[in-house]
Amino acid sequence: MPCGAVLDSDGDGVLDDKDRCPDTPKGVAVDAVGCPLDSDGDGVVDMHDKCPNTPRGVKVDTSGCPLDSDGDGVYDYMDKCPGTPAGAAVDGKGCPLDSDGDGVYDYMDKCPGTPKGAKVDSDGCMFEIVLNNVLFETNSAELKPESKLVLEKLADVLKGRPDVTGVKVIGHTDSMGSAAYNMGLSERRAASVARYLTGTGVSGSLLTSKGMGESDPVASNDNAEGRMMNRRVVFEIAR
Repeated sequence: MPCGAVLDSDGDGVLDDKDRCPDTPKGVAVDAVGCPLDSDGDGVVDMHDKCPNTPRGVKVDTSGCPLDSDGDGVYDYMDKCPGTPAGAAVDGKGCPLDSDGDGVYDYMDKCPGTPKGAKVDSDGCMFEIVLNNVLFETNSAELKPESKLVLEKLADVLKGRPDVTGVKVIGHTDSMGSAAYNMGLSERRAASVARYLTGTGVSGSLLTSKGMGESDPVASNDNAEGRMMNRRVVFEIAR
């Protein structure tokens, strides 16, 4: 070797007198000062980085992978619901699933499969269901065929809920006709629904019925849409 020649001891292509990272392993790509590359700038050099191309500014672990502090499988920088309890199933945003859409996450829901439109408590268990799709023949308590399908689905839920101790069926009408007539009609319709549920196997001892007539509207009776909303059957669930 010529006298005074400068060595490149680690063979990375950067001479020792300029090499800030001596002893770089053979074959590792380095920058101009002889240090291993960190292409994504996460503080973990490429040769150790198991998650290359991490977005700028994202916190990573010692392997160069974005942190997932709650261990839900969604990185912190993408996680819209940090702090999810261990074992809780989550969606692509890191938020716990709510499969029945009742507002109570699955991991907290003691009553999964709640029907749409049911009001639930903090355990996800229904205490009130309002159905506008229980339909009757005009001026009659006779259920339309499509209403029977709705009630059969509700019956399946009730029969699968041993915690239910009572179901009050409450009928409501719009204001078409006299108040006295509507009261009687709502009573007959509520009783008809209770009888149908009993016929599907729901214990009759759980069921009571009541009519409210036109006395408790939830919308204006001055238009067809409002009257349709007022014609409803409410189920109050006791546990």
